[in-house]
Amino acid sequence: MSLLEVRNATFSYDGSRNIFEDISFSVKQGEAFVIVGPNGCGKSTLIDNILGLKKPSSGSIMLGSTDIANMKPNEIAKAAAFVPQAHVKSFAYKVIDIVIMGRAYAAGMFSAPGADSREIAMDALSQVGITDFHDREYTTLSGGELQLVLIARAIAQRSGLLVMDEPTAHLDFRHELNVMEVISGLIKGNGISIVMATHFLNQAYYLESVGVKTWVALMNDKKFECVGPPADVLTPENLESVFRITAKVASDDGRKFILALRNNRSVEHEN
Repeated sequence: MSLLEVRNATFSYDGSRNIFEDISFSVKQGEAFVIVGPNGCGKSTLIDNILGLKKPSSGSIMLGSTDIANMKPNEIAKAAAFVPQAHVKSFAYKVIDIVIMGRAYAAGMFSAPGADSREIAMDALSQVGITDFHDREYTTLSGGELQLVLIARAIAQRSGLLVMDEPTAHLDFRHELNVMEVISGLIKGNGISIVMATHFLNQAYYLESVGVKTWVALMNDKKFECVGPPADVLTPENLESVFRITAKVASDDGRKFILALRNNRSVEHEN
């Protein structure tokens, strides 16, 4: 059974203009589903629909065997955890307290976190390699460190599905690689599944190269242009069609990656 199944989903704010339309895909345990596409194509709005923050105008989204439209927020949180691309550090909480917040759905309305929640939170910090950060104020963290804390918070939910919207958008190369290593470790070690929207096309090839079963959806103009393994989707022809760039797929030591060679939109403008 799929952890997530999107069936012919369409979303519109006012009924006059679709943000995305006729989207269908499924994600099974231990898989990565990577959504790529240009700005404004509908990726983030699709993520909001998968999390139940918005409701599709037509079609359905299933978490397990249940339509998300029939699920309460705590039931959605049990099935799917979210890692955002940005987070406002508004108050000097301790890192351990931020991670424990991932257990909020499991507590009663007037219940305080117990020792078990702290144990789960510490285990989540251990999985992303920052146990020593537990007593630090999270307002003092760097962008890369904060992203690991947010991933730990999502792990603490103990959901089978992690949904990520641009999880490395503001990180340098080292911290991007660190986050990708954590993500691949969660999939391979814990059997967690990932849905990730990203602008970094090579992340799909990275996940595939380390042994993660990876699917890519190339989104453009509200729809999925194509869905499949990275080599079938991230072709020079598709990248030219969607991103208007000249690119080639190279390999080093058996690992594939994309080299962007020219921005064809700039060339067209100059001509």
